[in-house]
Amino acid sequence: MEFGLFCGGYIPQSMMESDPQAEHTRLMSEADLCVVADQHNWKYAWLTEHHFLWEYSHISANEVLAPWVLARTERLHVGSGIINITPPVNHPARVAERVAMMDHLSSGRFEFGTGRGSSTTEQAGFGITDPEITRDMYDEVIPEFKKMWKDGTYQFDGKFFSLPERNVLPKPYVKPHPAMWVAAGNPGTFEKAAKMGLGVLCFTGGAPEKMAPLVDLYKKTIEDAEPVGDYVNNNIAVTTNFMCLEDRNEARELLTRSGNGRQQSLVFHYLDTFPKPKWVPEWPIEIADPTLEQVEAGWKMGASIVGNPDDCEEALRKWEDIGVDQLIMGPSGSVYPHDLLEKTVKLFGDEVIPRFDKDPEHSTSRYRREAATRLGVA
Repeated sequence: MEFGLFCGGYIPQSMMESDPQAEHTRLMSEADLCVVADQHNWKYAWLTEHHFLWEYSHISANEVLAPWVLARTERLHVGSGIINITPPVNHPARVAERVAMMDHLSSGRFEFGTGRGSSTTEQAGFGITDPEITRDMYDEVIPEFKKMWKDGTYQFDGKFFSLPERNVLPKPYVKPHPAMWVAAGNPGTFEKAAKMGLGVLCFTGGAPEKMAPLVDLYKKTIEDAEPVGDYVNNNIAVTTNFMCLEDRNEARELLTRSGNGRQQSLVFHYLDTFPKPKWVPEWPIEIADPTLEQVEAGWKMGASIVGNPDDCEEALRKWEDIGVDQLIMGPSGSVYPHDLLEKTVKLFGDEVIPRFDKDPEHSTSRYRREAATRLGVA
């Protein structure tokens, strides 16, 4: 099992009230955490793309942030979690250009995570008034990237975007092309991702027991994938929270005042195309941070990776047992200061990750390398 760091640009109101430069402070903190992760056994960093979502996410241009991180790291793969590939938000040819350029600059360390957006605030900001139409937009666009990355010219005349005959440049550096992923949160998307041969970025986690049927569905379906890229990226990555410290009681107590409850409230406030559970209060009423009893219950189920390194290992084994390929951990979805975030990223990377990830090669690099050999482009 591999591990990734999630950077979402969460800047709660309380941070902005106490620090007039909170936006800059948090953005630089998350970028710097990626450098720390690179030095402490983490394999991936995932950078979100959101627009107009005050407090919830101030990272709108991950195509700018990713090269900054890639230039300051050596081993870390940096992924878009996600790039919105609906044409009104990002023209597909521009996406293909940026992804290939980052592939060059990083010598193959960029991961191409895709999606169609999940907030009507964002969609309507770019002129999309029907959220359902983004499904058709996504389906039209996603098979076109591998065609744009082929040698020679490309042209397309579709319902949602068109391009006269042009040579989309540059072409990816490492052949055939970066690993492709899609954001998923429901059974239908897991199955669809598997049919397309795409890795899954699951940003709506929960306990391993809850996720196990979706993992099984994906793994069974992907055996018969018809990939939209040049190869199958057989990967399920699930996001969850963590706090790893030498003192297990301190780690648990910190989760009770993390500020993550407000972030979760903003998820359901803004990402209104997601199903909203009945227990979620109407904004601006917030989901409360967990009590110590709830933290303990979450840890026992594997939903919270919290405590000392041994505690974290015990919870993580539940994810390993159901066949998850990568866990994406987001400690900065909180009000914690940078020094604490850095401390837990280091300790988790040094003491916990080596117990699970013993392969020096990234799984996506292996899939890409094997595809290059099969396709004769190695």
